[in-house]
Amino acid sequence: MSAPVDAVVVGGGIGGLGSALALTRTGAAVRVLEQGSRFGEVGAGLQLAPNATRVLRSWGLLDEVIAAGVRPRRLVLKDAVDGGELTHVTVADVEQRYGAPYVVIHRSDLHAILLEACRTAGVDLVTDAAVTAVEHGAGHAVAVSPARRDRGELVLAADGVWSRLRALLSDDEPVSSHYVAYRGALPVEELDTSGLSMDDVVVHIGPGCHFVQYPLRRGEVFNQVAVFRSARADAGEEDWGTPEELDATYADKCAAIRTALPYLWRDRSCRMFDREPIGTWVDRRLALIGDAAHPMLQYLAQGACQALEDAECLATQLVKRGDWDAALKDYADARTVRTARVQRTARTWGELWHCDGLFRDTRNALLRDRDPGDYRYLDWLYGN
Repeated sequence: MSAPVDAVVVGGGIGGLGSALALTRTGAAVRVLEQGSRFGEVGAGLQLAPNATRVLRSWGLLDEVIAAGVRPRRLVLKDAVDGGELTHVTVADVEQRYGAPYVVIHRSDLHAILLEACRTAGVDLVTDAAVTAVEHGAGHAVAVSPARRDRGELVLAADGVWSRLRALLSDDEPVSSHYVAYRGALPVEELDTSGLSMDDVVVHIGPGCHFVQYPLRRGEVFNQVAVFRSARADAGEEDWGTPEELDATYADKCAAIRTALPYLWRDRSCRMFDREPIGTWVDRRLALIGDAAHPMLQYLAQGACQALEDAECLATQLVKRGDWDAALKDYADARTVRTARVQRTARTWGELWHCDGLFRDTRNALLRDRDPGDYRYLDWLYGN
């Protein structure tokens, strides 16, 4: 048994580190257990909307995040077939309306900032600790891994969409969307930038697919993501989301996408999963947070944002209530409702992005008619 702490966080990703930092800021002693041999993050670009950057500002990290990332000029939707612009949002107006910036950053850069903040704050960071079970006691819980036992007044499961610990609270499984993502984040000097928007976040939306482009790392790196629905997955085949399907999906799309395809990494891909919302996040002194609690599809770019909101909410409730049980109840009551809405809305936006035929024509007409100053579909999300 390791020395007891106030909170044991299981998982050293963005949600886990954010939770550890937020709880440490309340005066709690926190330990993070990471199953890997080192703390690190995979992936490429990440969008941080005002609801997340407000949290980072309250933790004193926003200046570092801005310095490591890019503040885009616009968020743009285009049609993936003809390449025409459908609508846009001016980011300066977003910042003014919601009181915080919109920042795009490399996922590993945000993770590194959170990791260093945790080290500075005194978080106990432990690797090679794959937690497989939790034992409950009177006013405490124990995270059990093959080589150690870690006791805390709280065990916080931040172990992602495939969370082992969620299974202690729910018997649900991840839900495959049948969509897969191919990414590529390359130095700008390796690209032909003549047709690229170097200061915008651009999303081409089309039948069963979308293609995302935006700069990272102060404009030194360009991030591109191709997402498409796999016919092989629809047919029940195990080998789905292949590079051949990628090429076939985008063969008849606009020139901007076809030009970008060779710059994607073909040796790696990511199948897209979420889960149905659940209302049970807490069992005595075990609680879920981040993707372990509410994994969501990417259409609102809110996965990391909601994890940071979770962390700040839990810490705020702990300070407010001064008691773990009361804080956990209020945390779950608030967050299960909000994140369920985000999860369900993300699915709906995916259907809107990927429609075809008459529905696509109608969608495009409505988006082209949209007033760029109309924020009715964003206020609930960014203004929270």
